[in-house]
Amino acid sequence: MPNILKTIMLFCLISSAIILTMFFVILWKYSPELPSYNKILQYKPELSSRLYTSDGVLLKSYYRQERIFVPVERIPSNLINAFISSEDKKFYSHFGIDIIAIIRAGILNFISIFDNNKLIGASTITQQVVKNLLLTNEISFERKIKEILLSIRIENILNKNQILELYLNDIYLGFRSYGVAAASLNYFNKSIHNLELHEIAFLASLPKAPNNYNPTKFYKNAIDRRNWVIDRMYDNGFISRND
Repeated sequence: MPNILKTIMLFCLISSAIILTMFFVILWKYSPELPSYNKILQYKPELSSRLYTSDGVLLKSYYRQERIFVPVERIPSNLINAFISSEDKKFYSHFGIDIIAIIRAGILNFISIFDNNKLIGASTITQQVVKNLLLTNEISFERKIKEILLSIRIENILNKNQILELYLNDIYLGFRSYGVAAASLNYFNKSIHNLELHEIAFLASLPKAPNNYNPTKFYKNAIDRRNWVIDRMYDNGFISRND
């Protein structure tokens, strides 16, 4: 028994040394190629302008990307919790990446090669911010490594609320909408403060594939995904059965 224990400990030590060595090799190779994150530190979103009548009727909206910036402290907690539940339930505890999710996705994607199933991702909210603001949508090992390294760095210079603010104001949600405020108006003609739970859950269902959950084209998909978000919010303790 002691020999087995020694073998296991030796295996763990060697595995840890290999992983640590690989991490530093990757860091050394890709760090010089990383883009500057000044764009995140000096974030200035392109906002849309809206023209209303005196009684509040919208006449015209002017924009290249329709976006209405809302400070994170003014975003309803239920809306934040819905996106965390659907996109990154460990957001407040990880350091930019979810190692367990990456390993799980790696195993499942390896199996998918033989089953011809769709590949899955493991991007945290921080990684999505990095991808949207600093990188491209190119699918490659090199881009993923850069995304991971930048996400870890961003977590060291911004707090969680600052990252959430970037994410919720910049994420594309379909229907010409960038950010939750523009999406709320375009989908429901409501301010984010007037949304009901099922509407909040619908918005949080969109980041992965907004076109696939367009309610005018794929109504059942949209309802199923919305209900899935509500279930996740309940499982994570953000809502009760009475909500």
